[in-house]
Amino acid sequence: MNPPTPSAALTRRGFVRTGSALAAAAFASELVGTTPAAESTTPPKPAAPRPFLTPADKFRDVSRGKPLPHSLKGDALIQARLTPETWRLEITTDPAPNPAIKDVASLSTPLTLADGNALDLPALLELGKKHEVKFLKAMQCLNIPQPLGQGLWEGVPLREVLRLCGQFRNVRRIYYWGYHNDDPKQLFQSSLSYSQAMETPPGELPAFLAYRLNGEPLSLTRGGPVRMVIPWAHGFKSIKWLQRIVVTNDYRANDTYAEQNNDPEAPLKTAAYLDSLPAKVPAGQPLPVGGLVISGLSGLQRVEYSLSRNDAKPGDAADQWTEARLDAPPADWTSVLPPGVSPRQILGFNPKTGQPATWPLRYSMVAWSATVKDLKPGKYALSARAVDLNGFAQPEPRPIQKAGRNSLETREFEVV
Repeated sequence: MNPPTPSAALTRRGFVRTGSALAAAAFASELVGTTPAAESTTPPKPAAPRPFLTPADKFRDVSRGKPLPHSLKGDALIQARLTPETWRLEITTDPAPNPAIKDVASLSTPLTLADGNALDLPALLELGKKHEVKFLKAMQCLNIPQPLGQGLWEGVPLREVLRLCGQFRNVRRIYYWGYHNDDPKQLFQSSLSYSQAMETPPGELPAFLAYRLNGEPLSLTRGGPVRMVIPWAHGFKSIKWLQRIVVTNDYRANDTYAEQNNDPEAPLKTAAYLDSLPAKVPAGQPLPVGGLVISGLSGLQRVEYSLSRNDAKPGDAADQWTEARLDAPPADWTSVLPPGVSPRQILGFNPKTGQPATWPLRYSMVAWSATVKDLKPGKYALSARAVDLNGFAQPEPRPIQKAGRNSLETREFEVV
């Protein structure tokens, strides 16, 4: 394992790639592990740049439900309370706590439909006039091999919404879910500890209720009118179509995933993803390679790639890991952000200079790239990995892939 190095800074020698608009290569292949390259004999070319922010309609969709909630139309949409006018959020106590819990949770002011005080969208937006936050986050599912997209999310910290309920007693956890077609078997929920929701460390990003993505109202497809967003977590914590928050004194993680051999407390993993390659590459031509990398909870120190010969003979040189280039921050953030949004308003940026406090930003993704030269004829395998700020090289330190799928991606190709 490589020794850890100090936290990345904008002047770090590895981040010398200037003039970039923070364009990433095309999304990584659908498959993880040793993956055949695409059938092609055309000399490879660098991937075309793509926007740093993923357009809302270009996010990969892993929505749940039959029918999918965002496929509802007309009166069905109104009855489901999934329009801006009909959306409501209830905040209540646990109706059926663990029998072993002696002191049940209580709220001085629950918000319910029955009492007519459930939170509506105008009230949430009004709360946002004082408490709104903005930050950049990459969405990645716990159990799939490629990122879903990256956006500028805007909304109100969960703690400010919970304060509407007055005094809390005997609360250890908070769990929440969204619309699920009134079918208990389709209910999918996630949870946080009370301190995770209420006591955000200085400089860190809060759990929050999002109502805008990339400067636009959150679409139904992306989980609108309002969804939960948990910056430090995989996507299963960021529940779409949010409609119910429940406080409890139950000590258990109240996540649907907790019963499916997943680790519901695993934070977003620092991990590199590798773009596809042509099946055949002409000998003597430089081979551009690259992909995406997400900076998870433990940050990102560097991305490395390794090239090995599939027909290597005993005694040949062992695989070597070489540091790749990371895209630098945009020279002009106004060309990246939605109109009217200044980087000084975004958490993770210096409010005076408008520059990111670290690079890459925690919980965001950037592109990495390299050029492999002097390839001789033969069959090869290319791998990529991320190294975090603790010196762990992917897939370390996760003991199981169900704690965040991050196995090394490999692309095979032949030089002819």
